[in-house]
Amino acid sequence: MDRTERYLRAGLALYTAGEYHAAHDPWEHRWLELGADDAETGGADSPDRRLLQGLIQTAAAIHHARTGNWEGASGLAESARGYLGGLGATHRDVSLDPVRTFLATVAVTPEAAERDDPVAIDFDGTPVDAATEGFETVALCVEALVEEYDLDEATVGRAIEYGRADLDDGRASSPFVSLLVDLVGGGNRALVVKRLGDHVDRREHRESGVEGLFDVE
Repeated sequence: MDRTERYLRAGLALYTAGEYHAAHDPWEHRWLELGADDAETGGADSPDRRLLQGLIQTAAAIHHARTGNWEGASGLAESARGYLGGLGATHRDVSLDPVRTFLATVAVTPEAAERDDPVAIDFDGTPVDAATEGFETVALCVEALVEEYDLDEATVGRAIEYGRADLDDGRASSPFVSLLVDLVGGGNRALVVKRLGDHVDRREHRESGVEGLFDVE
């Protein structure tokens, strides 16, 4: 999986979880990186960048519709159609025809984005679910949610470090990994962060107790 796909899938996992505003964060991060690359080579926007911009504006249209900003939702839906219009039926394995159909409706009837379930954005035929994603994709989702909900950045950051270390050591049943997936899935995020904090405290206490065992005075 290359860098663009990782950020793309992270945003799609957040979108699938109903986090339409947070979904823009990984997409925008990679969109900005690709823009710098395009500027260096003197080229126009790449198809990957157009895809990401179209998805960002799709999620923004849904967000505005759900806050009652019909004009903003309609304008963003029309703009998103423009970015996605020059791409094929799929790009980067993302199914775009259903998205374009949805956007055409929202551009004319923005209330539809609030009244109806938003279009599922499929990757290789199915929506992206954080529960079945790799850890690095989940970590990107979590980082976006930390900013979205002002979660305890230090605790979550340490949990990501410990989860990554556990996987490197072959501990697939790491509580850090399972709780970080739960954090993306929704529910009581304050409780999930508290549980992560408890595990972080225990791990740090255990590691600090081991550090001095072999010191020689």
